[in-house]
Amino acid sequence: MDLIEKAMILHYHRHRIGQFQPGTVEALGWRNMNSQQLRFQTLMKAGNLNGATILDIGCGYGDLKAFLDLHFSDFDYTGIDQMPEFIAEARKRYAGHARTVFFQTDFSTAALPQFDYVFASGVLGYRCNNESFYTGMICKLYDSAGIALAFNMLDKNRFPPHDLLVGHDREAVLAFCRGLSPRVECFDDYLEDDFTVLMYRDVADR
Repeated sequence: MDLIEKAMILHYHRHRIGQFQPGTVEALGWRNMNSQQLRFQTLMKAGNLNGATILDIGCGYGDLKAFLDLHFSDFDYTGIDQMPEFIAEARKRYAGHARTVFFQTDFSTAALPQFDYVFASGVLGYRCNNESFYTGMICKLYDSAGIALAFNMLDKNRFPPHDLLVGHDREAVLAFCRGLSPRVECFDDYLEDDFTVLMYRDVADR
């Protein structure tokens, strides 16, 4: 993804912040809270996150952290996002929360340490002229996941044309992921135009 494409993403979210007000799920790019939460529910199928280390890619305001707090405990949460406005709000919301940290950085260029679980909700839905960007990022995120990577994408057969967002060929994505992971699961029954992929490590790799 080049600098112009990254600048367009920043502009898009800043426009939505002005349109929908800071701190809202709409400013993050979601249609509404329900669509965000349905994605979270599906990502959560990755496994038992009690006591795990978790990396949230494109964390926004840290909404996934609040969602996971309702279902799991004793986990370490790290959120990263390239939007300074999002990270500033996340740090304010979770000030004083133990084992919770946020970093403002570009995940596509940053060196990512190892975590048990890596989650990426929405970050692979932005248009990029370099088609290999998406497979490269899947590889990078999977390399950082000691147990599993869970990510979602828009389905190109169902998502309408959009200037900034783009859908993907689900079967092609799954075929690529199966070439990397010994166990791949896919869910597409929670929203009309979205699918979630879970990629697990072989037990012997841990």
